[in-house]
Amino acid sequence: MAQRIRVSAPHGEDYDIVIERGILADAERLVNEFGLGGTVAIITSETILDLYARPLAQSLPNAKVFAMADGEQHKNLATFTMLQRQLAEHRCDRKTTVVALGGGVVGDTAGFVAATYMRGVRLVQVPTTLLSMVDSSVGGKVAVDIPEGKNLVGAFKQPAAVLIDPTVLATLPPVEYRCGMAEALKHGLLADVTLLEPRLHAPDQIEAFLERAIRVKVDVVEQDPFEQGLRQTLNLGHTFGHALEQVSQYAWKHGEAVAVGLVAAARLSSRLNLLDEQTATQIEDLLAETGLPTHFHQYEPEALWQAMHTDKKWQSGHSRFILLEGMNRAVVHEDIPKEEVIAVLASMRRDE
Repeated sequence: MAQRIRVSAPHGEDYDIVIERGILADAERLVNEFGLGGTVAIITSETILDLYARPLAQSLPNAKVFAMADGEQHKNLATFTMLQRQLAEHRCDRKTTVVALGGGVVGDTAGFVAATYMRGVRLVQVPTTLLSMVDSSVGGKVAVDIPEGKNLVGAFKQPAAVLIDPTVLATLPPVEYRCGMAEALKHGLLADVTLLEPRLHAPDQIEAFLERAIRVKVDVVEQDPFEQGLRQTLNLGHTFGHALEQVSQYAWKHGEAVAVGLVAAARLSSRLNLLDEQTATQIEDLLAETGLPTHFHQYEPEALWQAMHTDKKWQSGHSRFILLEGMNRAVVHEDIPKEEVIAVLASMRRDE
């Protein structure tokens, strides 16, 4: 059964998130309802170029496909510039719609291209991974990475629509599905404990699971579209996770790094007597049972601490962590002593 979630966005840029099986194959609706009948630039990844991008382009009246390499390490200014130049070379203009077809890396990069090409063109997000469906495609944040940190160069760009076809998850590798579960479970910790229940994780419940996970983020971004306060709580686990990604030079997948970050946030919350130890352990066990990592090897806690200094939530050198005071009770805490963070990281480091 199709689900439609209306998102209230700033400046009257409201849009729909549509969750519907087979929607990518319904060319008539894509053209007539979602405005893909004009010039369309489909930005995708090499992995799904033949699987989904080219078939979609062939079904539309005037679509071109542009592919970027897979992996977070390619979500950078070089790829951004390459795509901008390709759009210009193919005479894309201000009436062009950019379709971001892929996972979070594609969505972030293509979204930033759409936000800046000719000072902004229309964007439609078509996420193809569980992670991008429940998180990165929603809320209008687009960005690329630079060596100094993740998502440091970007913009706010609201999509004209987000189109989610759950059938594409059939081709998603299990590790990528688990990565998406990390973000969905994070939403469960933040606002909807139903998302933590195994019964909702069954394949035949995917539409309901997606809707509940997405609504958590929508509820937050509608209240705080430009991340001035409440929206920062959506970064639960991400200060630790982004540091792990950066120090590993993005060898760690985002979802797996977030899972470790959620454990670290729970442990730090418990260490500071904000969260009872039993709940912190339950969080760790839940992530482990989902097949996600809960520890790391190789990296020094000090290196991870230094990497955290580029976290966008930190201000004037003062640390800011999203911590838990209980289930569905996330708060921002400032100036957490370095020794407390290092102690948590040291407790999570395992010898190989």
